[in-house]
Amino acid sequence: MADRPQLEMLGYMGLFLTLFALSLFLRLLPLNITGAGWPAPNLVLCVTMAWVLRRPAHLPAPVIGLAFLIEDLFTLRPPGLWALAVVAGTEFLRRRHAVAREITLPLEWALVSAVMLVMLLAYRSVLAIVMVPRTPLDLSLIGLAFTVLCYPAVVLVMHFGLRIRKPAPGELDELGRKL
Repeated sequence: MADRPQLEMLGYMGLFLTLFALSLFLRLLPLNITGAGWPAPNLVLCVTMAWVLRRPAHLPAPVIGLAFLIEDLFTLRPPGLWALAVVAGTEFLRRRHAVAREITLPLEWALVSAVMLVMLLAYRSVLAIVMVPRTPLDLSLIGLAFTVLCYPAVVLVMHFGLRIRKPAPGELDELGRKL
């Protein structure tokens, strides 16, 4: 029988995948929510980054990679390229989890914004090298700006709505291990 921490982790992975599937479903609907030609913010990317900074053990890299690979396939992007960029960005943040626990939201916001910018530039650079058509740079940067502006709201929803918070200093999990 599975123990409580494993069931909790599976529940959080299920919650993430449910939010991911719902977001992908809404993005694929033929609705024009954002207006005339404006790119929509990538809320799933915000949720993923915030989740990894708060509870990195609840969202392993293979789950992130598989979810974003499925998104690549459904949105007709080059398969695996954006998924690789997201996994690299989230792993960079995961390695800085201990530092990110002690910083304030504006500093976390700046860190996540820088990581998102590097991810976008790396993604566009690889597309340029292999000469794949891509969206204009100004639209990509506007979409990134909207995504970055939504990050604090996503963090607040995760904190108060989903109760996914940063661990407090000295907090222990159910097995007595330091988080």
